[in-house]
Amino acid sequence: MHWPAWLNLRRLEGRIVALFLALLLAVQLVSFGAIHASITHNADESLASELQTGERVLRRLLEQRAGKLRDASELLAKDYGFRSTLGSSLAEAGTVETIKDALVNQGERIGASVVAYFDDQQHLVAATRDGAAAFGMALGQLVKDKEGSALAVQGNQVYQVVAVQVRTPAPVGWVLMAFALDRGVLDDLKALSELQGVVLLQTPGAPWLGIVGNLDAAAAAALPRQLGMQAPPDGAVELAGERMSARFVPLIAGEQHLGVLLLLRSLDVALAPYQQLQLILLGLTVLGVSVFFIVSVLLARGISNPITALSASARRLEGGDYDTPVPAASSLDEVHGLALALENMREGIRRRDALVNNLAYVDQLTLLPNRARFAEFLQHHLIHSDAPGAVLMLDLDRFKHVNDVLGHEVGDRLLQSVAERLRALCAPAHSVLARLSGDEFAVLLARTDARAASEAALAILKDFEQPLQIDDETIDLGAGIGIALFPAHGHEVNLLLGRAELAMYAAKARQCGSLIYHAQLDAGSQESLSLLTELRRAVEDDELRLFLQPKIDLQKGRVVGAEALVRWQHPQRGLVPPMQFIPFAEQTGFIRMLSAWVLAGAARFARQALDAGLALRLSVNLSTRDLMDQDLPAKIEAMLAPLQVPPASLCLEITESAIMDDPERALSTLEHLHAMGFKLSIDDFGTGYSSLAYLKRLPVDELKIDKSFVMAMERDLDDARIVRSTIELAHNLGLSVVAEGLETIKAWAMLARLGCDEGQGYYICKPMPMEQFIAWAQSWQPPDTSAVMAESLMAKLG
Repeated sequence: MHWPAWLNLRRLEGRIVALFLALLLAVQLVSFGAIHASITHNADESLASELQTGERVLRRLLEQRAGKLRDASELLAKDYGFRSTLGSSLAEAGTVETIKDALVNQGERIGASVVAYFDDQQHLVAATRDGAAAFGMALGQLVKDKEGSALAVQGNQVYQVVAVQVRTPAPVGWVLMAFALDRGVLDDLKALSELQGVVLLQTPGAPWLGIVGNLDAAAAAALPRQLGMQAPPDGAVELAGERMSARFVPLIAGEQHLGVLLLLRSLDVALAPYQQLQLILLGLTVLGVSVFFIVSVLLARGISNPITALSASARRLEGGDYDTPVPAASSLDEVHGLALALENMREGIRRRDALVNNLAYVDQLTLLPNRARFAEFLQHHLIHSDAPGAVLMLDLDRFKHVNDVLGHEVGDRLLQSVAERLRALCAPAHSVLARLSGDEFAVLLARTDARAASEAALAILKDFEQPLQIDDETIDLGAGIGIALFPAHGHEVNLLLGRAELAMYAAKARQCGSLIYHAQLDAGSQESLSLLTELRRAVEDDELRLFLQPKIDLQKGRVVGAEALVRWQHPQRGLVPPMQFIPFAEQTGFIRMLSAWVLAGAARFARQALDAGLALRLSVNLSTRDLMDQDLPAKIEAMLAPLQVPPASLCLEITESAIMDDPERALSTLEHLHAMGFKLSIDDFGTGYSSLAYLKRLPVDELKIDKSFVMAMERDLDDARIVRSTIELAHNLGLSVVAEGLETIKAWAMLARLGCDEGQGYYICKPMPMEQFIAWAQSWQPPDTSAVMAESLMAKLG
């Protein structure tokens, strides 16, 4: 399932949105919780205050009723007729009835529940209702405590009782009046304070009993179950699904009865105004989160989109696209600065790439393609076209004499003039002109047969009949031209160039101007074929020898490895040079057997070196046919496994030309080898088909600069520049650099100053038999290069 970018927490946009929303929600939840707690706390305090005020109001109402009773009692106690009746003997007929009538009249007038008269001994004399003798205890308490009123329990009813002493003029008794504590008092309290109340009674061992109250029926029914037999504390109770805040007011604390007034205030009703406020706050929170979410998404996209665009630009740079500018449209200074830095890097790489290509592929004197570029053009044509063609190789006559007599400056101008003439002669399409080296030039003529190639060579020779005028010097031109046809004379670059060169030297030797290659020119071919026949028996007869040429870390001066080379110790011919049998082994496919022999020998020596305490990296050359072998990785692994040699102990060297026959197949083999842990190296870099676009696809770890550049760098500024640019290019690609052809201490010093990693050449040591290498490596001492003067050439390089 594809989630939106702002939901993907692995992306910057998602993390920004998630962080902002989490912070906002946390703040809102804390705020909401704090507000809710504050509202609840304030409501609790407000209700507690209301209940406390309600208690005071209740007691004031009871005092007012008690005052009314006292006034009525005093009025009766001071009534003359009533006192006159009391002055008579209670034994007289009709006296008690008369007192009772007076009590009834007074009680009805003020609405008293009970009116009674007690004598001075607190014995009941007369009362308006039966059972009034029970109020004697309340009378006694009032007399004892000298209180104005008291509460008393009669049956299941609570009464408010007052008593006034009767004097005639001496104290003769007590008038007692009692009001039943009914709902009227509670309704008056509710009208004043919105509080509800219920009077509760409890006898020892019995549950609470509601006597009178103004609760609704459901709440009144639920109250006894809620209370049970426990002493009622203040706090919150829930009645019929409604939360109530309660306050218990003690009324009666006797041995027989315990009476309280329960004051209640609805907590839900009190919180109702605040709930609307909370809903408003919740709505504002949801609105704020929504707005904040939209803003955070826009902000995150404002940050992530430019970064995504920069990532795409970086991938284009990785893919070799140095022409597309890096977009710098961002309001953020940091992102804008990063975009400018990437743009500057792109421009720098583009300029460096152009410079490296110019140095690697262009002859700096004549501005013609050099040997590497010419070979690339020829290889491209051989791969992508079946049309016939020709390679013309031209070498000037007497050029060394011109340099020696007239000087190098005139010689350089001569080469430039020759280049201009050849440009004019090779103007037709499907032709490429290049300067190979020194006074050698080459022309690629596509879609050309032998006759047309000979006519082109003749035209060049005819034009050279016109001498050159350089300053005051007239210089006669002459040249020898060799012609190699394809596909008749071969379908490989090096073979065609070699045969064209062979024909050129033959033309110069015969002074015939131009000559087309033919087999008779290759005088050593029969001898080479004979050697190849004997080579098949060399492996079986153990005639091959493994030689090693050391590779030295130029910065630290220590031995880090060696290149494994094969030598053929022929029983009759002696030591046969590799160039006499390696090329033919490649043509016939026998090179696979030679490569396997060298790999096996290198693996065995790596094991010996490890046992001797030396961690060496042995380089082995692979041919085109080796790279085409899909089983090569498995074969190498089978060689190393019994010896327990790590793959990193071998460095497999390949030439760029070895890859071009079948690039995709070769690349697959190289990637497999690299994944197994083997080091890979590009051999003779700068002489083949070097290009950044192709080089970056190869999973290589090392570049080897061809010895032709290294050996000439001390005297040729162009070669020194190529070496420096190659080192910088390799390091920028994350590759190490090995320089072949290191033959002087000055070259060592220059290469070290240029940052070259390793060196290999005759100055260090010539290739030696494998058996001598460990002793040599253990005794190796690096030279002291501190006093070597290489500053002049380094200064010219800048």
